[in-house]
Amino acid sequence: MGKTKQLYEGKAKKVYATENPEEVIVSYKDDATALDGLKKGTIAGKGAINNRMTNFLMQLLEKNGVPTHFVEELNDRETVVKKVSIVPLEVIIRNISAGSFAKRYGVEEGIVFTQPTIEFSYKNDDLHDPLINSYHALALNLATQEEIEKIKEMAFKINEVLKEYFLSLGVKLVDFKLEFGRLSDGTLVLADEISPDTCRFWDAKTGEKLDKDRFRRDMGGVEDAYREMMNRVFGK
Repeated sequence: MGKTKQLYEGKAKKVYATENPEEVIVSYKDDATALDGLKKGTIAGKGAINNRMTNFLMQLLEKNGVPTHFVEELNDRETVVKKVSIVPLEVIIRNISAGSFAKRYGVEEGIVFTQPTIEFSYKNDDLHDPLINSYHALALNLATQEEIEKIKEMAFKINEVLKEYFLSLGVKLVDFKLEFGRLSDGTLVLADEISPDTCRFWDAKTGEKLDKDRFRRDMGGVEDAYREMMNRVFGK
């Protein structure tokens, strides 16, 4: 499977066309951004960690009945995935208060919710990904009612599987962002990535942050945190 031309370059990944019109190659970068792109930097080894961890977790989810875009890992940084048109909704699941939730609602970080919450934001860089509800999503033609219900169902299922899995590694899954895509026949699948870039991970015993918050908040030890998550997932 070879790359034919670059289709897209985002903050964390590049996407290439292949000989197969139904598949693309995703290449993960070490570039890091935060604070809506205002903060830029590099996290050494991040691309390989995020690629390998995403692929492992996508396969875990597939085994648990969640369809994903994963096809085949080519090497440390590159993976073949099914070509999708991304639903322009960022789906955020929260199990514990943190980040923008704590700031927006004036509560401290670390409140464990009696049940997980779900939020949608409109995936639009120019508008800074504003929060929206399902009625707005329908009004803007971002998704159908059926798709929104399916996305909610899949997101909560993903949360159940991942929360239990990470707890077995001594890690609390605080919150995370998901993106979904439509295959050429309209089927919804999980797309994008699941990594320390898109999830908040706290050590279950110490509460230590093992994710991109260390970069966002200038806490230091960013590479170590990513490597620690990699080691826990792959048991090194």
